Amino acid sequence: MLLTRASEYALLSLDTISKSDKPIGAELLANQLNIPKSFLAKILQNLAKEKILESKKGAHGGFFLAKDLNEITLYSVVISAEGKAPAVLDCTQYIDTCPSGIIGTCSISPFLHRFQKKIDDFLINLTLKDVF
Repeated sequence: MLLTRASEYALLSLDTISKSDKPIGAELLANQLNIPKSFLAKILQNLAKEKILESKKGAHGGFFLAKDLNEITLYSVVISAEGKAPAVLDCTQYIDTCPSGIIGTCSISPFLHRFQKKIDDFLINLTLKDVF
């Protein structure tokens, strides 16, 4: 599956954070977006680990964007949220993940690889500024 709730929650969070003039804590964000706090906290930590977000500790702490919206690609958000590169189908990302083990003789493999490349290029060239 290309995108899961993790990507959806990451995008919703980034949209809310981008519109705030101060850092937003995970608990407040979870309440605003009606997202389970523990799940959201993990997503936010992954976004911070990938330098999409930064966090500030303390009473007025929370998360804020580490980059401008036009510098954050959807591809990087999906990788951060999902923990792996987006894949249309299991067999389109890596040759060795062919579920049927027939990658060398699979008649649709070239199409699937071209399709995955188009999806990757689209996500790489789409920034949060385009989305929000």
